[in-house]
Amino acid sequence: GLGALCPARGSRPGEGGEDVRGSSAAPRTLRSPATLAPVTRNSTYLNGTSFQLTEKCKRLQYGFKSLSDKPKRYSENDYLQIITTIQSCPWKRQVEEYENFRAKLASCCNAVQNFVISQNNTPIGTNMTYEVESKKQIPISENIFHMFPVSQPFVDYPYNQCAVVGNGGILNKSLCGAEIDKSDFVFRCNLPPTTGNVSKDVGSKTNLVTVNPSIITLKYGNLKEKKTVFVEDIETYGDAFLLLPAFSFRANTGISFKVYYTLKESKARQKVLFFHPKYLKHLALFWRTKGVTAYRLSTGLMITSIAVELCENVKLYGFWPFSKTVEDTPVSHHYYDNRLPKRGFHQMPKEYSQILQLHVKGILKLQFSKCEIDS
Repeated sequence: GLGALCPARGSRPGEGGEDVRGSSAAPRTLRSPATLAPVTRNSTYLNGTSFQLTEKCKRLQYGFKSLSDKPKRYSENDYLQIITTIQSCPWKRQVEEYENFRAKLASCCNAVQNFVISQNNTPIGTNMTYEVESKKQIPISENIFHMFPVSQPFVDYPYNQCAVVGNGGILNKSLCGAEIDKSDFVFRCNLPPTTGNVSKDVGSKTNLVTVNPSIITLKYGNLKEKKTVFVEDIETYGDAFLLLPAFSFRANTGISFKVYYTLKESKARQKVLFFHPKYLKHLALFWRTKGVTAYRLSTGLMITSIAVELCENVKLYGFWPFSKTVEDTPVSHHYYDNRLPKRGFHQMPKEYSQILQLHVKGILKLQFSKCEIDS
């Protein structure tokens, strides 16, 4: 699935990685002889290859949709081929595309007001409906209400430059740390390591980090005996927000509240926030209209969507659902483990196809390769 982007929280086994069908004609440029400009023999400016590239890049804008709706199955190599083309095309932010897309997100979902539960958007006595177990509700008592921030806590909104850092092994040896740390706001997924050797690749700044409740259960024994370890571990995130899906599944609620009380007790600097289940529902419906039909979005796509609403310039790092680079080097699933991906390619996930389209349209930028180091 999309674990390499950001592990989906509380997801069911076998989720994600659905078929994406495409046509093999998509990455090729279809030119009739009439459209070729005359090429003078020693013109360095318009030699054949740069002309073909410009044509290819133009066609990407239009031809990309055919990736997701033609009957032929793409192999991993087909996608890497397309990504090679995308990488060779100059990227430019397209203000109008960005404004349009942001407006669509604002009208369906409105992250700015709604993505975090606050006292403003959730009064005492609300019957909160769970995101996934939607037949279940929880009444918001005074105790629960006091865990919420008064209003959305993102004081410097809109942020200028934001980094969304996935956990893909593509970050290893990327030297992207310095660039990530220069961002105004850094989003991370599922409590990843940022200290020691990895920080030169992934940076050490964190403003918001998601927490999959299963990690609290598996790694921190439900905050019983390993409570202090947990508090020490998250100290590395400075004064970041910890974002939990407390109201997605009933099983998440108790654990999420426990994280809140643990931090409060230990007077930690990190603040706990809860995803609003209604926001996540609306967001899933929005992506469903674009063909993303998995019963639940990955954290990576959730955070990317939020970043587009909260930030002027969004750059994605460590989003790479493939088992190898375009140069054919194997890529581990996460940058912090050496677990190589399972053999065989699960068809490129529809989500990644959508994120690639946002890159091609100039709405956000995907970092595919090593970062340029300013000398």
